[in-house]
Amino acid sequence: MDFEDNELYRDITGFAHDTPTWVQHAAEAWTEGGLLLFGALFVAAWWRARRGSATAFAIAVLAPVATAVAYVCSELLKSGFTEERPCRAVAGAVPSLAECPPTGDWSFPSNHATIAGAAAVALALVRRTIIWLTAPLALLMAFSRVFVGVHYPHDVAAGLLLGAVVAAVAMRLGRRPVTRLAGAMRASSAPLVRWVTGPGAATAPTAPWTAHRGR
Repeated sequence: MDFEDNELYRDITGFAHDTPTWVQHAAEAWTEGGLLLFGALFVAAWWRARRGSATAFAIAVLAPVATAVAYVCSELLKSGFTEERPCRAVAGAVPSLAECPPTGDWSFPSNHATIAGAAAVALALVRRTIIWLTAPLALLMAFSRVFVGVHYPHDVAAGLLLGAVVAAVAMRLGRRPVTRLAGAMRASSAPLVRWVTGPGAATAPTAPWTAHRGR
């Protein structure tokens, strides 16, 4: 492992141990609880899109799907790189604040950072202005994984990039077929299907990739 990356890991984890106890507890809670917040944002985006165009609804539905695809890609990469966790591999580092995952739960790339990066980009494609919320949340999620001692800095940097790229590609590829599917589902006679997809926009649908912008 790169010496400078090890040193940065030691610096961050050493700083973490010098912070107040409440900061350490907050970081430990956020490193997992942040995923729930992104989940809540996905639900809010879906609910709002139920009254939008079929394209807007499709993009909102694709957001969590694209994030899941990014997570799968991260898991596949982990099995290929098999990098040991820094909380076990870096000599001279302080103990991790979070429990060090067992051997076999590999470090590169960070799943949490991948999910955060993917969710930040996917939600921004649903509603452009939300990037001012999701980007800082994703960066904070990534940093917290190093702060609590379970990832190297390069793990979270790679995870953020992987998540962002996979989410953007997945949503671009899936937009048209899911839009057609959403239109078909809204014409369904099944009450549950119509409830899930919502009534749609009261006005004529806007052009693709514009229905979700600037709202």
